[in-house]
Amino acid sequence: MSNNIIHAYAAMSAGAALEPYQFDAGELQPHQVEVKVEYCGLCHSDISVLNNDWGSSVYPVVAGHEIIGIITQLGGEAKGLKVGQRVGIGWTAESCQYCDPCISGQQVLCTGGQVATIVGHAGGFADKVRAGWQWVIPLPEDLDPESAGPLLCGGITVFDPILKHQIQAIHHVGVIGIGGLGHIAIKLLKAWGCEITAFTSNLDKTDELKAMGADHVVNSRDVAALKAQRGKFDLLLSTVNVTLNWQAYLATLAPNGTVHMLGLPLEPMQIPAGMLIGGAKSVTGSPTGSPAALRQLLQFAARKNIAPQIEVFSISQLNQAIEHLHSGKARYRIVLKADFEA
Repeated sequence: MSNNIIHAYAAMSAGAALEPYQFDAGELQPHQVEVKVEYCGLCHSDISVLNNDWGSSVYPVVAGHEIIGIITQLGGEAKGLKVGQRVGIGWTAESCQYCDPCISGQQVLCTGGQVATIVGHAGGFADKVRAGWQWVIPLPEDLDPESAGPLLCGGITVFDPILKHQIQAIHHVGVIGIGGLGHIAIKLLKAWGCEITAFTSNLDKTDELKAMGADHVVNSRDVAALKAQRGKFDLLLSTVNVTLNWQAYLATLAPNGTVHMLGLPLEPMQIPAGMLIGGAKSVTGSPTGSPAALRQLLQFAARKNIAPQIEVFSISQLNQAIEHLHSGKARYRIVLKADFEA
């Protein structure tokens, strides 16, 4: 049997249950690395691609982009890695390395041929996965491989804005929506030394969120509670996919403060220009992060002993895991353990 056969779970059409699937990946390309999957996180973005919510899915879809595993093959052009090394792969599998963003170290903004790990490419719901060597990130020995996977998507998504906006320990940061992304943001910001306010629609989480590191917890839909926060925040990280009262949130910003969008509400944001001009405020957004930022995140997480809160399912329980995520009961990230038969 060819060594290039990959065993996976795939959706054959939008909304279909995942089923066993195998394919021949062909010869490893010189710039690629092949990784035997040990663990793979389950993210809401996987669900969006499986269901073709963004209109970009290519079926069969093998999802999974929070991958932890062991290098089994190296292409001849791969640099700085070795067979047997434990590594991670996140949302991006390849970038061109020659466009201006790539040359400037912003490969996550590649305009010359970026390849998402799960769009037109087979992801980590499989026994093996391949990616360009720059996007194969060495895992520090002090990080637990079982829980590290969600750092490669959820983690970097909230970490990159901390770097981008030059957040320091003197700053007050609000996190809107405390789910898979939001809970990691709280843990990172706590280790960063910031004052943290968690905005959630479920105040039953208050004690849990304070145990994670939140200094304050506010009802995200309570207009009076939002008014009490006026002028406080240097940065608001919004992880929600629903429309909120954005004008009320802009009013909570300090001068030069920023609302940074990480979730994808379907409706346009209604924001008067005067609210931005008056306090030199801004609304920004970002995808995940560059290979350099990913390496920094994993090193920081290892140094500060930061790990996502996870629930573990076997890869053979993938459909049950997806249903658990749909139910809203996941606390707070789901990780799949690869258990393909040899």
